[in-house]
Amino acid sequence: MEILPHTHSCFVCGESNAIGLNLRFETDWRTVRTRFTPRPEHAGFKGVVHGGILATLLDEIMVWACAAQTKRFAFCAELNVRFVKPVTPGAEILATGELTVNRRDRIFEAKGELKNQAGELLASATGKYLPIKQTDVAAMAADIIDPLPWVSSG
Repeated sequence: MEILPHTHSCFVCGESNAIGLNLRFETDWRTVRTRFTPRPEHAGFKGVVHGGILATLLDEIMVWACAAQTKRFAFCAELNVRFVKPVTPGAEILATGELTVNRRDRIFEAKGELKNQAGELLASATGKYLPIKQTDVAAMAADIIDPLPWVSSG
């Protein structure tokens, strides 16, 4: 597995975002994964991680899955999440994502899953992503730490 770049500002992977999750992602260029241990402040109801935090994690893992396979960044156009089991703060989650369909580099479809350490499914998602215009990539790349060659080339 190879470590993917991260950013300064992103809520999920930004190293300079004081309230962010500060996650790092790795890939074999087919699947992307990360581990996340939610904190008590990520709860909605007491003792249960807020679904919005989990949806954010699923969205991010699918964005990186699209990027790893297509060498293009994309924005989420549609996100469908199925919550299966409650997630408890302090319990480590394994998030995985992969690109499932590339519709001629115009729409990317991806899937993501969150599992606990026992391998039980906690939540799953599918999403549709629209590639970012090549002319807009350079401005985004300025926020990326240690970008891969395809990121800086736009």
